[in-house]
Amino acid sequence: MEIVAEIERDLRYIAGIIKQKGREILSNYTITPPQFVALQWLFEEGDMTIGELSQKMYLAFSTTTDLIDRMEKNQLVKRVKGEKDRRVVRVHLLEEGVRVIDEVIKKRQVYLQEILENFSAEEIVVLQKNLKKLHENMKG
Repeated sequence: MEIVAEIERDLRYIAGIIKQKGREILSNYTITPPQFVALQWLFEEGDMTIGELSQKMYLAFSTTTDLIDRMEKNQLVKRVKGEKDRRVVRVHLLEEGVRVIDEVIKKRQVYLQEILENFSAEEIVVLQKNLKKLHENMKG
């Protein structure tokens, strides 16, 4: 049980460091951390309704609506009415949103690459496999 406590603590610390580093990178952009999370979901999953996005982000519908309003003003996303059902509105990632998310993710990857310079190629492969396995098991 002691090793599980150590793993939990290490994961918590790592998550905190990644979050802090991510905020440092974001400070060079005009987007907030929640806007970055929304952009990430849209980048990875494609167009979504505000309801779907609010569920993914664990935010109230009204909070997500405000978030999308601000992102629309900054030309990161746009609302698109459904072709079949005009009442359905989906949030679509615009070119500027793609550019921002791509730049930020690349900067995060460079940071991680710098941290992993002290690891052997084999250690990196083992780490990746174990993190992937952990993630798969958490998804259930």
